[in-house]
Amino acid sequence: MNAREGLERIRDRLLENGAQDATLTLVETMIRNASTPEAEKVQASQLQLVKMLARNPVSTNNFTVYNDLVKLEAEMSEVSERRRAEAEAEADRPMPKSKKYYKQLKEKEKRGA
Repeated sequence: MNAREGLERIRDRLLENGAQDATLTLVETMIRNASTPEAEKVQASQLQLVKMLARNPVSTNNFTVYNDLVKLEAEMSEVSERRRAEAEAEADRPMPKSKKYYKQLKEKEKRGA
């Protein structure tokens, strides 16, 4: 995902969480920086972007900004873990056989009998 698009989604999620104005200001600044033609090619996941924002000097010097970002990171990590667990559970389920499989099995039985 494009970094600017990811940052915009992060901003929306922070708004939903009731983040502080300082946090939103930081994200808006990063969106402006990511809107340059050189930055258009930067690809990153939302989780990577949130971690990057949490390491920013603005957030390390302001506990409320840092807390907003860490809260969002925890939510995103939780969702990611849940999706990974669901995918693993789905992969572990036996796949049903196709009609073609049963048709071929029936033909083999006819030949053998």
